[in-house]
Amino acid sequence: MEENKTINGRRKKIALVVFALMGIAGGVFLYFYLNYKAVHIGTDDAFVDGSIHVIASKISGTVKTVNVKDNRHVKKGDLLLEIEPSDYDVRVKEASAGFDAEKKRILEAGTRVEASKKRLNELNAGVETAKANLQLQDANLKQAERDLRRAENLYAKDAISKERYEKTKTAFDVAAAQSKAVQEQLRQTETAVDTQKAVIKQVEVEKTIVMSSIKQREALLETAQLNYGYTKIYAPADGYVTKKSVEAGNQIQAGQPLMAVVPLDGVYVVANYKETQLAKIRPGQKVRIKVDTYPGKVFQGKVDSIMAGTGAVFSLFPPENATGQFVKVVQRIPVKIVLDKDTDKEHILRIGMSVAPTVITE
Repeated sequence: MEENKTINGRRKKIALVVFALMGIAGGVFLYFYLNYKAVHIGTDDAFVDGSIHVIASKISGTVKTVNVKDNRHVKKGDLLLEIEPSDYDVRVKEASAGFDAEKKRILEAGTRVEASKKRLNELNAGVETAKANLQLQDANLKQAERDLRRAENLYAKDAISKERYEKTKTAFDVAAAQSKAVQEQLRQTETAVDTQKAVIKQVEVEKTIVMSSIKQREALLETAQLNYGYTKIYAPADGYVTKKSVEAGNQIQAGQPLMAVVPLDGVYVVANYKETQLAKIRPGQKVRIKVDTYPGKVFQGKVDSIMAGTGAVFSLFPPENATGQFVKVVQRIPVKIVLDKDTDKEHILRIGMSVAPTVITE
């Protein structure tokens, strides 16, 4: 009996020691675990995201050729598909012909303007000539008038013959007629100048109208050339073709999505952290990323930025907490995490993959 009691006592002591050691070990583990969690902030509400270039046609038409297949890699500038260009080529030729015709009209209008201005210069010169001639005739008329007065006085005194007097009077009448003729010529020339100025204004107005027309024709030609260029669609970036929904012979419309090009060298992670986890997260902190698709493989990255609002605020129907039935819910805020340069050399990550990032805040 005493032996049994001694054995039981020892067993109790051993059990107490074991429990004590287990408690100590648990406390140590809990201590280190809490310290670890304090500087390693993780979430499983995260996914791979990136740029998606949706390829759509700017014009309608029939697809002539499709040069790519689904999930194939393309480089920036590669020809993805071509739309039948015949109709657009005809439009370019029509617009070019109209533009050339307007250019001829503008040349003709310019020639008419120059000819009208030249004619105006000639008329202005004629006005100056007529003015000079009028001055000369006025001088001759004054001299003839003086000669006539002297002749009248002399004839009244019988100092000259009647024939001479009549010749002097005839000379005066001729000088007066010539002066009147030159005055009329000057008036007609000045009228012609005013008329020519009106003609020039009219021709210049016509030239302005033709200039407007030629600009319109030029715009039509540029539009036709642009549309012709749109018959060929090129890859906007390096990436992989996906969601291809077009084949040769299909009739497509402007703005219709045809495929997408996804660059995988610029993917990043969007992690939706709880607002209670963001106190220590800062841009530039290192991040370890595990991907559900590749267990055991760890990718490296860093915090790039924190979104300016919660995901709920930017949803289609943001919450309205002023209804009187408010229930507090912990919100999640998206954090953008960029991958290190060499962590995904093979580009095995795909947009939409679920990941588990852990931000190291030390």
